[in-house]
Parts: sequence; structure tokens; C-alpha cells
Amino acid sequence: MDPVVQMRNIHKQFPHVKAVDGGRIDIQAGEIHALIGENGAGKSTLMRLLYGMYPLDSGTISVGGNVFSAPGYSTKEAIRMGIGMVHQEFMLVNELTVLENVILGFEPTLRGGRLDFSRAEENIGRYIEDYGLDVPLGRTVKTISVGTAQRVEIIKTLYRGAELLILDEPTAVLTPQETEQLFSILRTMRDGGKTIVFISHKLGEIMEIGDRITVMRAGKYVTTLNKKDTNPAELASLMVGREVPGDKPRVRAASTETVFSVEHLYVASDRELSTLRDVSFSIRRGEVLGIAGVDGNGQSELIEALTGLRKIQGGTARLFGRNIVGEKPRAIRAAGLGHIPEDRNVRGLNKDFTAAENLFAARIDEPRFGGWGILRKGAILGYAKNLIETFDIRPAAPEVRVAALSGGNAQKIVVAREIDAEKGFLIACQPTRGVDVGAIQAIRDTLNQAKARGVSILLVSTDLDEILTMSDRIVTLYKGRITSELVNENVNIESLGLAMMGGAQS
Repeated sequence: MDPVVQMRNIHKQFPHVKAVDGGRIDIQAGEIHALIGENGAGKSTLMRLLYGMYPLDSGTISVGGNVFSAPGYSTKEAIRMGIGMVHQEFMLVNELTVLENVILGFEPTLRGGRLDFSRAEENIGRYIEDYGLDVPLGRTVKTISVGTAQRVEIIKTLYRGAELLILDEPTAVLTPQETEQLFSILRTMRDGGKTIVFISHKLGEIMEIGDRITVMRAGKYVTTLNKKDTNPAELASLMVGREVPGDKPRVRAASTETVFSVEHLYVASDRELSTLRDVSFSIRRGEVLGIAGVDGNGQSELIEALTGLRKIQGGTARLFGRNIVGEKPRAIRAAGLGHIPEDRNVRGLNKDFTAAENLFAARIDEPRFGGWGILRKGAILGYAKNLIETFDIRPAAPEVRVAALSGGNAQKIVVAREIDAEKGFLIACQPTRGVDVGAIQAIRDTLNQAKARGVSILLVSTDLDEILTMSDRIVTLYKGRITSELVNENVNIESLGLAMMGGAQS
């Protein structure tokens, strides 16, 4: 059977980065084709080229027998050919309803130009019924969960006529329950004749959902395998070009000294579900406390409150004995807090700045980097080069703009900056979100090394494997309240998931 899509000898160059170097892929109709590789391997770029988001430098794309080459291919052409893409960072308008987001740009109209919402709802209803894509059409996007927002994105692509759907890191922000629901939807779509390209770095998920698997490394095509003919260890080695070690044994925190504590914390939210109510916990020196919960149950509000970005309405938060309630973010950082934010693009990076500028931002006031309004470029570049080498940030180019980096390497910049800032207390929120298997291990090792030096870490993650691997103790957050506190001994994902859904009370 001929492939529905063939990409051959694909090349794409960005400033300082050869993103795709002779890339290729064959996609069969009616399959779930997994595309894997390290961050910066070129997998997302290859699919964005297929979707027409970037112009080809060279190479050919064949869709249903229609052959395109540079520069005669665009997103408009891709949509016309039945290709849709669900991006890792959702492209929805928060203030519009789900229905309005789905039909935006493709609105059915009545005579006189009025929008025909009834016909739109009828058309969308078919996808909801056929594929189990349950979404509340009348609610605004800002009020729905991440999992629901992803289903909205899938419906958007189907509404535009997609027969081939590209999903870029679709489980990066989902809970295990939401992931299972997504997989059920994807299998139903495949069995109904749709074709799926599933970009991911989570090898367990790849082995569960993929039919065939294409591996990329450093912008190049490596191989394509049938799932039944491979295993996670082989895939990890093919991705990184070497054997990938597993997680190291967790070192227990030995100190009894309390570094950070909150008592009876109350924090308001725009959503009732995520308003924090009477939250109390403490963290000892050199301890990792994990916060587990379904996204949208108060995790973001908690982190914003503790870092000075959201007003605390009641209770105390003490860092090294100092009550930081009401303090400005800069003062809280000066008191000893580092912060890896949950969304690197919103609060962790200036993507228009270079890697070097982002890396030294936490130390901008130090005399070695300048004074009297004049920066010492040589000192900044030297400092950045050292961190780039230590944390294996690619490309090793301190003057490259962060916007040109892959998501995982951009995340490494945030982690490197906050770890090197030498704070005694670190809030690490989704530290490995959207990061490949090699980079995940590097980031976790970095956090464990900080822990061994006595740094206390508040770990907030929707990746329950990460919570279980890294944490000494785990608290679960549900509807803004702590529902359980668990010592990480004999805790499994099932019991943790129950507590995350409010099934256990502290």
C-alpha cells in the first residue's frame, strides 16, 4: 500500500540551527505513526513543514500523490489536502466560547451574513458523537480544563476537514486519566479511517499508542520500526545515540530543619475550583515535597502566591523563618527562593533575547557583569558558555535567540539559570514538561544534585512518574484543598490518582 504522505530529503535551516537535515517519513493511511527524538532532533519542525507553517528550504512533500517542493507549499495548501495540527501550546482565544473557537475563520453564515450557530453546532455534534470528544460548546475557553482544551483543538482540525491529524506532545499537560481518554479517542479515530501522527518523548506512551515509529536524531532520519519489533530501551538508544541510564536511587532527606512552611493559606482565583482554602505544609532542608493534582485544582494559584505574583488573602508563608506574605517577587528571590515556572514562555524566558541574556538574567546586578548601565559582554558570554556546557544546551551558541531553540533546550536554560542562582529553596513547576528522555534524566539529576547540597525543593508536576521518582513526601491538591499527605513508600499511581480526585482526605 502506498503511503498517504511521503517526505523526502527535507532540509530546514534557521539562524545558528540546522533543524532538519535530510529528513524523511512515510505515513500510511489509517495508522497512528509515532515520531520520536530528542529535543532539537527536528521532529516538530518536520511536521510543521508538513503542515506548511514553515517554507521548505529543499526537499519534496507528497500528499495523496500530489507532489510539492520549495516554495510551493503552505498551511492553506496543507488544510486543503486534509492535514490538521494540534500544537503543544494550544492556539485558542481564551475569551471566546468553545463553539466560537472551533468555527473561527470557517464560520457558516445565513443570508445577510449572520452566523449560523445552529448549523455549526450540528456539524460539531457529529465529531463529538463519533469520537467521544465531549466539550461544553457554550463555555469560554478560559474556564475549561487543559484536557478539554485539547479536545477542542482536535475538533477544530476535524471541522476544517482533516483526515490526517498531527499531535505535538499531546500528553505533556495531561493527567493519566486524561491521557487514557485521549488514547481511546485516537484509537476510535484511527479505526474510523483517520490517520494520526503522534509526536512524543514518552516511550511508554509510544509503545502503548503507536503502530509504527520513526526516530530522528540531530535533524536526521534514523529509522522506522514496527512497534512489535522494538522496545523502550532500543528506542531510547536510537534517539540519543547511546545507552540511556535509568533514574538513580532517591536519596532521603536527613535534616529536620524546616526551610519553608505555609499555614492556613487562603488565595483567591478566577475559578472557584482552584481557590486555595486552608492549605498548610512544610519542607525540610534537602527535602523534595511533591504536589500532585489534576491540572486546574489550585497548583498555579499556589505557585503564584508563593512567588509574590498573586495576593495571599490569609495565612502565612515563611521562608527561612521570614514571613514573605505581601513581599514583592524580587524581595522573595533575594530571601532565597528560585523558581522554575510552569510555563517557560510566559514567565521563564524572553524568547527575543539570546541564550546568554536569559542565562545571566538572575545575576544581572552582580558587578562582574557590568555597572553604571554598561554590561560586560565578554563576562556574560563566558558565564553563559560555562552553563551551556554544564547543562548540555544545544546548540552550544550563547548568542542564538531563544526563539530558535527547541522546547527542551529552552527549558534547560530556565533550569540552568535557577539552579546556578544558588537559592536555598527552589520551586520546580513542571520542570520536564515537553522534554525528551535524555533531557528529562539530565534535569532530574540536576535537581537531585541540588537536593544533595541541601536545597529544598517544592516539585509541582502532572507527571506522576516524576512525582514518585523525585519526592520524599507527596501532598495531593483537589479543589484547592490538600486531600492527603503521603510518605513516598509503597505509593503507587493508582492510590495517588484516587487522592488527586478527592478520594482520600487528610
